[in-house]
Amino acid sequence: MKIQKVTSEHRPKVYALLQRAFPGSSHEAVLVQKLHEHNKLLLEWVCIQTNKVIAYLAFSSAYHGKAVCGLHLALMAVAPDFQRQGVGTELLNFALRQESIKNQPLFVLGEPAYFKRFGFEPCSQPICPFAVNNTHFLSMRNDGTTSFTVNYESEFTSVLASTGQRRKRR
Repeated sequence: MKIQKVTSEHRPKVYALLQRAFPGSSHEAVLVQKLHEHNKLLLEWVCIQTNKVIAYLAFSSAYHGKAVCGLHLALMAVAPDFQRQGVGTELLNFALRQESIKNQPLFVLGEPAYFKRFGFEPCSQPICPFAVNNTHFLSMRNDGTTSFTVNYESEFTSVLASTGQRRKRR
């Protein structure tokens, strides 16, 4: 298994992976496509095995108003036939060691029991607009002293609005 930065050649494989990893939902694939189409800065990697994309991870900018205040772990997906084999763990650990990530405040909306293993902690500040009472909102390297609602790239809101649903969390 190799971990590589995402290239334009990987993109169709990433979209297909997102469809397989989140069956019954097109939100994830549409979101990443829109972020790519609008040239939004993403720090993203794939795991490749025998020329197949078996996992994907992307960080996008987190905002306090219009100022970048850290990064969101926007998406993480592992192909169903490779889940529960440590692929996602290896990919996330790799990303967390990268220069562009390792000193940044990080945020994730996800399963606390899973993300706590990597050093994420429950986050009361800032407030996540997609999490009721910040229940599934976690952070790392976040001072958490200022009260504000953290913003995401506009594509997150537009994808949710166009489908009329909020993204499901696993």
